[in-house]
Amino acid sequence: MTLTPKSRLIIALDVTDREQALSIAEKLGGTVDAIKVNYPLVLSCGPGIISDIKKYAHVVADFKVADIPNTNSLICEETFKAGADAIICQGFVGSDSVKACVDVAKKYGKEVYVVTEMSHPGAIEFLQPKAMELVDLAVSSGAQGIIAPATRPEKLAEIKRRAGKLKILSPGVGAQGGDARKAIEAGADFVIVGRSIYNAEDPYEAALKFIEQLRR
Repeated sequence: MTLTPKSRLIIALDVTDREQALSIAEKLGGTVDAIKVNYPLVLSCGPGIISDIKKYAHVVADFKVADIPNTNSLICEETFKAGADAIICQGFVGSDSVKACVDVAKKYGKEVYVVTEMSHPGAIEFLQPKAMELVDLAVSSGAQGIIAPATRPEKLAEIKRRAGKLKILSPGVGAQGGDARKAIEAGADFVIVGRSIYNAEDPYEAALKFIEQLRR
């Protein structure tokens, strides 16, 4: 699997109700490029929810894997067995831990995305000063892409210049204040939107509005 920009929109499905999750996945699966699942949904519904959502769209497992290499390998094994197409890991644990994720992903023909800087204000405290080093780590480890914040487009542009051909997934659009169009102009390949879509009265229409912004 290779995540390919079409709509350029990834929905973060940070809900905990199985029926709600599957209903949104069914409605949006043919519209968005992927659905991102996180711990709240998987802990609530079990890892089988990944394969259920996979029926409708590519699945990115946002587990921000951050452990020793052996544990990272085990997490990635179970995640890809469950049907995920990509996994997000943290780079601050070091190159050996990231490489462990990349090695498992290669075995399954899947992708790894490394966090360089998160979208919330607290990321400025510790992650931001190391963001460029984390970009370099992602490149040297053989990851397919990185995570960089839509909430700080000037930083996103700086990260893009360093990242070269790595794909960039950019969270923080919508409820956190990031602008979809500005994120793409700054270098993102995909924007990630959560609450502004899944909490909308009509998630499908909300997704279409974001896609329209991305196509301008």
